[in-house]
Amino acid sequence: MPLYRSSYEFIPPMIVILQSHITEQSPEYRGLMEFLANRPNISTRIHKEIGTQQTLTEIYLVGDTAALDKSEIEVLPGVERVVRVSEEYRILGRHHDDTRPTGFEYNGVRFGQDTLHVFAGLCAVDVPEHVETMLRALRDNGQVCTRMGAYKPRTNPYSFQGHGKACLPWVFELAGKYGIKVIAMEITHDSHLDEINEALRMTGNPTGVMLQIGTRNTQNFELLKIVGRQHQLPVLLKRGFGITLEESLNAAEYLASEGNRNVVFGLRGMKTNMGDPHRNFVDFAHVPVVKRLTRMPVCIDPSHSVGSRERAPDGMLDVMHVTAQGVIAGANMILVDFHPAPHKALVDGPQALTLDELPYFLEDVALARAAYEKRRALADRFLKRK
Repeated sequence: MPLYRSSYEFIPPMIVILQSHITEQSPEYRGLMEFLANRPNISTRIHKEIGTQQTLTEIYLVGDTAALDKSEIEVLPGVERVVRVSEEYRILGRHHDDTRPTGFEYNGVRFGQDTLHVFAGLCAVDVPEHVETMLRALRDNGQVCTRMGAYKPRTNPYSFQGHGKACLPWVFELAGKYGIKVIAMEITHDSHLDEINEALRMTGNPTGVMLQIGTRNTQNFELLKIVGRQHQLPVLLKRGFGITLEESLNAAEYLASEGNRNVVFGLRGMKTNMGDPHRNFVDFAHVPVVKRLTRMPVCIDPSHSVGSRERAPDGMLDVMHVTAQGVIAGANMILVDFHPAPHKALVDGPQALTLDELPYFLEDVALARAAYEKRRALADRFLKRK
């Protein structure tokens, strides 16, 4: 399979959702595919949605779907329902009454709207000693994910912009040494994708990488297309600077339209002085909105939302408060800055948490997650009574 390939034809105006027990070996499946093969000007693409307990098969129909009779397909054996897609988010969006939990698995880690993973680590990789100390602390606290910035877009052209490809081999090797399975790593140019893949290959694939599209590149459409055409690495797409939620969700759809549906959507605060004194206006109230509009897992970035280590009178850091708010709202991933020696950090040291705060942070996240689960159970009981 080539690394890059265009897939505009994957955008489906109609989706056939099969019953959960139907597989590609089922006679019902073969009968349905034979039926569709006899429809003129219609092509199909198979997509699997991985849920917590089962994998569902969807058939995307592309072409002259207006001529198809929806009810004629729905009565065929093995078909659960047929959806005509009119929403802008054709691939990543939820359609009508679709509430199924979905997601994807990468390098042994499952990402979905019903999971939660903490990606604590260095905003910018500096020296091997700091990286190793960070990764050892994560392992000792039961974590298998991290963030490590090799490429850092900066507002000031004279600021440190990352070690780039030079640090990739030893970062990946150290990640493998400490059992880290997924590293969130921002890229700003398509050449970075090639450099990451080459470094993974050279080191024997000791870990995995989730490509991060930062807020400055959310509307870099050519970069989105290139990243979408590769299907090996999942993508974390952050909400864009000063643009609407709809515009950012359409950026995620660019990735999916090119074939990569393994996308996590990141909320990192909105750039406006209305958020002062925080670095950005915290937008974690949009966690459930994104989950309602799309099937993407949702990440929160409290570090870049708050941008400081200010502490409230109750003794808790602002960054801890906003993290809990996002988790209680149902966040599925947390991207947070830690550093063994924040005063030595080359990027965003003033907002980084310290390693002695790591177990405290993880326990606080667990408390917030437990509160979310209790709220969800309460909502389920209420809805069942109606």
